[in-house]
Parts: sequence; C-alpha cells; structure tokens
Amino acid sequence: MNEQRVGLLGATSLAGECLIRKLIEYGWHVTAFSRHSITNKTLDAQITWQQFATMDSTKACNEGREIRAWLCVAPIWVLSEHFDLLSAYGARRIVVLSSTSRFTKNTSSDPNERKIAQQLIKSEELLQTWAAAHEVECVILRPTLIYGYGRDKNITEIAQFIRRFGFFPLFGSASGLRQPIHVEDVAAACYAALSRENLTNRTYNLSGEETLTYRAMVERVFTAMNRSPHMLTVPLWLFQIATWGLRWLPKYRNWTTAMAERMNQDLKFDWSEAKRDLDFSPRPFKLTAEDLPGQH
Repeated sequence: MNEQRVGLLGATSLAGECLIRKLIEYGWHVTAFSRHSITNKTLDAQITWQQFATMDSTKACNEGREIRAWLCVAPIWVLSEHFDLLSAYGARRIVVLSSTSRFTKNTSSDPNERKIAQQLIKSEELLQTWAAAHEVECVILRPTLIYGYGRDKNITEIAQFIRRFGFFPLFGSASGLRQPIHVEDVAAACYAALSRENLTNRTYNLSGEETLTYRAMVERVFTAMNRSPHMLTVPLWLFQIATWGLRWLPKYRNWTTAMAERMNQDLKFDWSEAKRDLDFSPRPFKLTAEDLPGQH
C-alpha cells in the first residue's frame, strides 16, 4: 500500500491543529508548514515540521518526497505565495479554506471589510486559475462563523467581553440569523474533501447544523458561562462611540459599526451540497466549557 502523504499549510492555526489530529488518526504522513515559530508542536513520527522563515524551499523539495495532496487552512490570500512550492512538490490536489465573508462583507459599510471580501474573491480566482493551468484539482470550502476551544475570533470575543464587562451590547433586535460551526466540523469537511477522489474544482459553503438569531447566540454564550443573560440594546450612534473607545483595547481593535449593522442581517447559507458530496454532518450550537476562553 502506498504511503499517504499530505502537505499542510497553516499547520499551527486552530483548524490546522484539528486537522493534524485527524490526519494522524487516519494514518497520513504530514509535512506541516507554518509562518510562525513552531512551539508546542505535535510530536509524532507521522509529522515533519517546516517553518517558512528557516527553510530552503528548493532544497526541501529536492530532498523530500513528492507530495501530491495538500490542505491549506492558512489565510487564502497568502496561498499564491506558495504556488511554486506546491508545484515543486508535485501537487495534484488541494483543499483550501476560504470564507462566506466573500459574500457577506462585500457590501459592508466598512471599507476594511469590503477589502477583506475582495481579497477572498481575488484569492479564490487566483487559485482556480493556477490550478487549471497546472492540472491541479482544487476544492474550496467556505465556512461561516467558526468557533471552538476558546481560540476563535467570534464566540471567544463575545465571551471575553462578557467576562470583562458583565453584559453584551446589541444593536436593535439583533435578529439576524447565524449558523455557528465548530472548528472540528470544519476540519472534518476538509478531510472529507481531501479523501474523496471524485471531486474536481468544486466550492462548498459550510455552516453549523443549527440556525439561530444573533441575540439567541449571545444568550447561549451567557448560559455556557453559567451567567444570566444581560444584554444592553443600544442605538447605532452610541455603538459607534463605544467601538471607537474599544478600539484602544487590543482585544477589540477589530470591532466596527458594520458589526453592529450585521447583527440584524441574515448570514445563512445552504450546505446541502456539502452534505451530499462530503457526508457533511455538523453539530448543533451547544457550547461546552472547553469552547470558552480560559477554561483549558
């Protein structure tokens, strides 16, 4: 039996760590790449670690074995920097994480968010063009609001705000629909897309099993923290002032008025194609202690 080998870009990210566990479980040999210093890395005979800052990519490719299968859970806009690396390793299939933000932030009132959406769109197009030119099969997965293990930038920030201030601010009814997806379910979809050989040049939206309002989502965070929900409804002008002040605190630097406006927008996506092709079966939004910051 041929040895299963896979290259993993973004190996030290939250999704990357989840994928490493899954790949080891299924007997894959992983060459794990990261831009960041590799500390607290998973030590296993099935993993070879590479840090871009310290590696000689040409030498690594020449001395290494061919890697035909790839996963990218680093930000998709950095992927084009590594096209030559993928080609040198003989890549023939790649599964890449993008985001549904390419749709939801494209008409945002915040120019930085519109820029992010354009980055996502352009990066997907660059990947598809490169893949077609080099005869590489590519699958793009677009998750919605990711959470898990107290390390995400969504539920974790809500929990940290509640812990610090004892309440959470909401704009209007906060009735916009959300489908939070656990990072383990994202990793499972990545692995499924990698292992199914009949998928070529496809894109899939990934969402959590449960659809709930933004207000209800925040209430679940309070419940998971064993606190009574205490939410303060504020007008948009006051939210603007509050976010301006919060931006001086590093944890809330990315808070914008556009975030408040989206609290009443439905960010709901159909994941039936992922269910059909990837056997995608995400969990409902049931927060556990290990999904909250500072609990592990």
